[in-house]
Amino acid sequence: MSETNHNDWLAEETEGQLAVDVYQDEHSIYILAPIAGVSASDIDISITDEVLTIRGSRHPGHDNTAEKHFTKECYWGAFSRSYVLPIAVNADQSKATMKDGLLRVEIPKDEKVKTKVIKINDELPAKK
Repeated sequence: MSETNHNDWLAEETEGQLAVDVYQDEHSIYILAPIAGVSASDIDISITDEVLTIRGSRHPGHDNTAEKHFTKECYWGAFSRSYVLPIAVNADQSKATMKDGLLRVEIPKDEKVKTKVIKINDELPAKK
């Protein structure tokens, strides 16, 4: 394998993934995501059919792209995370806050959702 082909994967634009913690209380579902170095204006949050999506972009703290790094562990660029919410929610009442690099999304549970119990009949319906 040539050196050029070996490093081709480095040149590809990839999207980073965001780590999240998801928990609930009696009234809401909460999503916490550490997003250091990103301003709130660089983050988009949407909920579609009980799927929460967080998208954003982290910009490097330096402008010189020609510099040679000794270590490069930080991810710079676009990131996203989609998470299927485990229960029905009221997306219209959702709110998000960001403080000290921690994004917190609160999504109220949909109170209209009720469990319907279906009784199983022992007999098959009579044929007509």
